[in-house]
Amino acid sequence: MSGENTGSKGASRFDKSKLPSRHTTVGPSRAPHRSYLYAMGLSSDEIAQPLVGVASCWNEAAPCNIALMRQAQVVKKGVAAGHGTPREFCTITVTDGIAMGHQGMKSSLVSRDVIADSVELTMRGHCYDALVGLAGCDKSLPGMMMAMVRLNVPSIFIYGGSILPGSFKGRQVTVQDVFEAVGRHSVGEMSNEDLDELEQVACPSAGSCGAQFTANTMATVAEAIGLSLPYSCGAPAPYEIRDKFCYAAGEQVMDLIASNIRPRDIVTRKALENAAAVVAASGGSTNGALHLPAIAHECGIKFDLFDVAEIFKKTPYVADLKPGGKYVAKDMFEVGGIPLLMKTLLDHGFLHGDCMTVTGRTLAENMSHVSWNGEQDVVRPANDPITKTGGVVGLKGNLAQEGAIVKVAGMQTLKFSGPARCFDSEEAAFEAVQKREYKEGEVLVIRYEGPKGGPGMREMLATTAALYGQGMGDKVALITDGRFSGATRGFCIGHVGPEAAVGGPIGLLRDGDIIEIDAVEGTLDVRLSEEELAERAKNWKPRRHDYQSGALWKYAQTVGTAQYGAVTHPGGEEETHCYADI
Repeated sequence: MSGENTGSKGASRFDKSKLPSRHTTVGPSRAPHRSYLYAMGLSSDEIAQPLVGVASCWNEAAPCNIALMRQAQVVKKGVAAGHGTPREFCTITVTDGIAMGHQGMKSSLVSRDVIADSVELTMRGHCYDALVGLAGCDKSLPGMMMAMVRLNVPSIFIYGGSILPGSFKGRQVTVQDVFEAVGRHSVGEMSNEDLDELEQVACPSAGSCGAQFTANTMATVAEAIGLSLPYSCGAPAPYEIRDKFCYAAGEQVMDLIASNIRPRDIVTRKALENAAAVVAASGGSTNGALHLPAIAHECGIKFDLFDVAEIFKKTPYVADLKPGGKYVAKDMFEVGGIPLLMKTLLDHGFLHGDCMTVTGRTLAENMSHVSWNGEQDVVRPANDPITKTGGVVGLKGNLAQEGAIVKVAGMQTLKFSGPARCFDSEEAAFEAVQKREYKEGEVLVIRYEGPKGGPGMREMLATTAALYGQGMGDKVALITDGRFSGATRGFCIGHVGPEAAVGGPIGLLRDGDIIEIDAVEGTLDVRLSEEELAERAKNWKPRRHDYQSGALWKYAQTVGTAQYGAVTHPGGEEETHCYADI
């Protein structure tokens, strides 16, 4: 066989001479390559069709990803129905719920870039023509989307779906309640028996954490930014309707190949602004302000933390979702899903309707089929919001020249001032919280946990949840150059930059320094003069972290500031060729 077979009649709409897979399947010189494909049972027609990578973050670490492999099989059926040849592969995931509260969390953010890199390398190495990516846990969602815009082949993102809520003593619970129960237990407000029961019932199914934590925040982003089919990201993992979305995504990616609609046609500056708007409107995770700049970076678009914060500032908070509200993702899906949220934002001028999406239609065209549901209270109309400004706020000041971020959804007090209590690691802070070695009114400072200093920019849910469980969530504030989980609530400021490891002001703080936080004006300052900070900087010395070899060391050498998404390579702006055009 010379490799000139044009395949089935349905495949004739694809011009193989313009697709990457021509490098592995067309012409006499590719006979050895085709022999490998025949070894796996492919026919000459299948080899002649476009090859579609179906990338899954499946693993057995946690419920977030356990359903992905099954869903990938349905995607493959959809690809085949659209006259494509699916090629399934897996990449890693670090599941934050398991990694939380110990050194394992340093692997979490690193995994985002490893996922993007590994998907890129698999696609490049095998010359696949399109990508359908399935992801379930926090960093796997942005990691997969980063790979899509980096490669720029026709792509569709699929979220594995959220977990169902648990039930404990007649009330709806999530894993957030378990983390906070640890704090209650530490002060004698929860018995061993109740803690044991709660941990067994809080997570009753497959799927990612059910509230508007990071996974569901980035799933909401995927629909708003246009990389996912409408409604697909809201359906819980156990729901059978997920199979319909997976099959449809497989078919639709073949239409994207035929029409040559690529991720960078979809992920534009306006689309990124739409994505930031849904984070704010849903009271989403502060991690959205880290991942959106990273996705933009892959496209060569400058869209940093301050750009995200500008959108947050003018977007109303309308979705009453945990942790700041009372509902979970399942509830929003059942009253209209993410399109319901987007519909009211679009109708009231908070979204750009002219952005292309993976449906081949614009966002406004997709929304024209969505009706507002006035019989529910999960999502408020954008002209009658929970609060007029978004659930997430950006901060800047002499303690954070490169910015910081705080989730204010559900908070009553938006200003805080108090003396610093400094810790040089999360472990030190958590131990102090467990032993109640802190005072009401203090600002707990956790530093040397940034992208370089950690390394890996850990999330601090164990500490913040323990504070809340002790009834101190609104009586102290916490700032860090690390991150917070989407499940964190209370006055908790993350992403403080410059980080301590590079000599940022947070590393110059001393116990007792007065820190002033104003989430209304968007400021984060320490009551010290420039002269005093400069004097302290003269005596500051870099702190050696514990990872002097391996993946975390390698990450620390290349990672940049949180302001631009903690990225590890120059990005689309420095690109000299795009994979899709090889």
